Amino acid sequence: MQFTTIGVVGAGTMGNGIAQVFAQAGLTVIMADVSQSALDQGLRSIGNSLARLVKKDLQTEEGAAAVLARISVSTRLQDLADCQLVVEAATENAAIKEKIFRELDSVVGKDCILASNTSSISLTTIAAWVSAPERVIGMHFMNPVPLMQLVEIIRALQTGDACHQAIHQLALTLGKTPVTVKDGAGFVSNRVLMPMINEAAFVLYENLATAEDIDTVMKLGMNHPIGPLALADLIGLDTCLSIMDILHREFRDSKYRACPLLVQLVAAGRLGRKSGHGFYRY
Repeated sequence: MQFTTIGVVGAGTMGNGIAQVFAQAGLTVIMADVSQSALDQGLRSIGNSLARLVKKDLQTEEGAAAVLARISVSTRLQDLADCQLVVEAATENAAIKEKIFRELDSVVGKDCILASNTSSISLTTIAAWVSAPERVIGMHFMNPVPLMQLVEIIRALQTGDACHQAIHQLALTLGKTPVTVKDGAGFVSNRVLMPMINEAAFVLYENLATAEDIDTVMKLGMNHPIGPLALADLIGLDTCLSIMDILHREFRDSKYRACPLLVQLVAAGRLGRKSGHGFYRY
């Protein structure tokens, strides 16, 4: 399958990063969001990301300008009608995603692949929302998208072989490393990562060590490039809590119970880097 125009639904941290990597690969990108201000902020984030690449001599100024020129924005999903692939990167909320996929199903062509960047919601459930579920697949990018190598490809029960092969090849074209996994709560990445972050939150909650010392143990003792609490702040504590709640609901196992401190921080609006305060202040 030939991809020339890609739609990205959501202009937040993940959405604008996904739009950037597609545009860097020479593809035309339409980034859609319900909010024009979110689209404007998304474009600014892409511009800032490209500027950092230029500063590091990883991109030329002319190349960065060409990448930005390949990205247009819209507040209407109808403008994605001619895309060969649409990647949904909206907030991790099943009701919101269902609304998006049902509308996309009525807008795009019959051969358009519909992908989700969901980090924990069942792709089999998502595929059931559209008329041709065999064209639905998960493309779970890692944050920050332009720098992280992995794309976790999730096959729904209904995903067709042709769809999977096309997305696997596209990930390689983007310069990413695709890893295909079966559909299951949290897939591989977050089923392993989120309980670790949650346990680090419990260690802090129980006053066994400071946030800095917990992260230092994991960085120097386990060779992690970033500690779990700092990583949670980067991901967003609301996202971490949402994923833990999904794991707890899907597995019905108390080991996935969210740490009360994580719940409290989210309730207080301390969501990490994006709010200026999480486990750390920014």
